Amino acid sequence: MAEAMSQAPAGETKAEAYARLNKEIASVVAGETSATARYASAACLLAHAFAPRFFWTGFYVVDPDKPEELVVGPYQGTLGCLRIPFGRGVCGAAAASGETQLVADVHAFPGHIACDSRTNSEIVVPVFDAAGRLAAVLDIDSEQPNAFDETDRYGLEAICRSLLTA
Repeated sequence: MAEAMSQAPAGETKAEAYARLNKEIASVVAGETSATARYASAACLLAHAFAPRFFWTGFYVVDPDKPEELVVGPYQGTLGCLRIPFGRGVCGAAAASGETQLVADVHAFPGHIACDSRTNSEIVVPVFDAAGRLAAVLDIDSEQPNAFDETDRYGLEAICRSLLTA
């Protein structure tokens, strides 16, 4: 049964919000074997917690039939790109490197893919399975320039570390 999403306590810092959401997401997905359900739940909770700063929140999943491509997975927001090759754009850079990409100005990022022209900044976090293989990337776009910082990186990386193993 679906539960109501928690409300941020008054005065909660961004770091505290991420810690709360990490626990909430882990609780919601505990025991769920479907990666799709886990990704959908995380995208929903993150998008609602950080709206309107999070303009597009979702996952691009490694395609098992084309292991050097990401295919759009569960997300909240406007229409996403359907496929992204490893190494292309911010999501492809995260997939190829296995490292978080924090981009203050997507228009200055070499090879940026404009899935929605309103996006001005982006953070993309790799999601690894229990065996350490890349399973997906969490992509979050903002209409605001320079919308993400190290607190976002730390909070989102913590959520992604536990997403498939919670």
